Amino acid sequence: MVTTEPFKEIVFAGAKEVFESMVFMPIEESRDTALNPEAVTLLATITFTGRLEGCFCLCCERSCAAAVAASMLCLDSADDLGADDVVDALGEIANMVMGAVKTRIQDQFQNIEISIPSVVEGRQLASRLAEGAVKTIVTATVGKDDAAEFSLLYRSNQS
Repeated sequence: MVTTEPFKEIVFAGAKEVFESMVFMPIEESRDTALNPEAVTLLATITFTGRLEGCFCLCCERSCAAAVAASMLCLDSADDLGADDVVDALGEIANMVMGAVKTRIQDQFQNIEISIPSVVEGRQLASRLAEGAVKTIVTATVGKDDAAEFSLLYRSNQS
C-alpha cells in the first residue's frame, strides 16, 4: 500500500532541488501559505503511468509563474516575458520536479513513464481524483512571499 506522508516529503524534496538548482529562488514548505482563490492561476500537469499511475500538478498565481520564469531564464524582470514564455517555463519546471520525484521513487515503482506537461490558466483550478487515488499536497512559499501548490495524485497499478 502506498502511504501519503513519504510522498509529501519526496514531492517537496524534488521541488526544492529544482528551485535551488534551476530556478535560483528560495522555496520553503509552509502550512500558512495558500493560493488566492480569486486570482488567475496557472496549473501545470504531468501524468504518469506504470506500477504507480497518476498526475503531478504545480499551481501558482500568474505573478508567481512570471517571477519564476524570469528567474529561471536569468532575467532581471518578468516584464520582457510573453505569456507563452511563462507557460513554457512553468511546464518545464513541472517536468523537472516530476523527474526528480520519479528518480526518488523508481526503485520502488519501476517503469514509470511520464507525459509532456500541459499548462492551463484560469481561476479556482484544481485536479480531480480518479477512483482509488490518493492526493498529496505541499504548499510552499516561493521567493519572498508567492504561494505555490505542488500535488501528486496517484494510485497503485498492479496490473
